[in-house]
Amino acid sequence: MVSTWLKAAVTAVSTGVAFAACSGDLRGSAHAIEVAAAAAPAVASPSAAALPDFSSLVEQYGPAVVNVTIVGKRRQVADIPGFAPGDPFGEFFRRFGQPIPRGQIPPPRGEGSGFIVSEDGYILTNAHVVAEAEEVTVKTTDRREYSAKIIGLDENTDVAVLKIDAKNLPTVKIGDPSKLKPGEWVIAIGSPFGFENSVTAGIVSATARAMPVGPDYRPQFIQTDVAVNPGNSGGPLF
Repeated sequence: MVSTWLKAAVTAVSTGVAFAACSGDLRGSAHAIEVAAAAAPAVASPSAAALPDFSSLVEQYGPAVVNVTIVGKRRQVADIPGFAPGDPFGEFFRRFGQPIPRGQIPPPRGEGSGFIVSEDGYILTNAHVVAEAEEVTVKTTDRREYSAKIIGLDENTDVAVLKIDAKNLPTVKIGDPSKLKPGEWVIAIGSPFGFENSVTAGIVSATARAMPVGPDYRPQFIQTDVAVNPGNSGGPLF
């Protein structure tokens, strides 16, 4: 079951890799784009009335997009704040100052997005959102909060599967990315900076992009110019 979800989700989730590529340096292809544009026949500019209206799509699928918050692992601190355990400079200051009792750094916290893919609580998100988590909390658009279990994750494709104990949930249907074409409109729904169910729009810049993550592995992703910010990771692209 876990393997099936991970394979199905590889190109369905809006991964951080894809978004990073969108903001990368693409100057090397600028000349080719310019030449192609010069040779193309004139195309009439679309009127304002032709611009897409995404409100129905957001109304239908927005409730299936969730906010994911994590609490990471606690770390031990040295006697002197700001110095790691075993740091020689920390030991130097400890000897010539008043030692401070050893304690723990507050656990790191983070946020991301996810989307429900089954009515019984399976959720897809990015692996990097939950990889270091000890606690995962999922909040739905109706303000309910659930403790989530990490069912599995794949760091190569940056996909993770979560499970919450709930029934009759709204869902997102995983589409077929092979049908996408450069220039088509797409939207992202997520929780940038914690602002839940935020919607941004753009176009498909390219499909079947590949980025090496290992000597023998180059996962493909969709490149878009959709505006994304910290907290969008793990949300869906429609």
